[in-house]
Amino acid sequence: MDVAEADPKGLVRESYRIEGITAGECRSIFVDWALSIPSGRSVPDAVRTLIAEYAQKVPDHPMTAVLTAALTTPDQPRRRGGRAARQGISG
Repeated sequence: MDVAEADPKGLVRESYRIEGITAGECRSIFVDWALSIPSGRSVPDAVRTLIAEYAQKVPDHPMTAVLTAALTTPDQPRRRGGRAARQGISG
């Protein structure tokens, strides 16, 4: 996947150009970016393309942290229901 496919509106590219951008602003831009990815395209592949294009050059940028976090798999949620949840018993 090339950069034009990975960032069709140039949102991530522009976020790297904004002086003093915050992590919260980067997260907001990331959500807008994710919604702009055409159906059927792989978001993880697009994120990897963007990391290779932009994050390597500016590793301390807040968008780099957002892109990197997008590739991490969250922990499996654990269901806590019934008596254990009401009693505060960890399992």
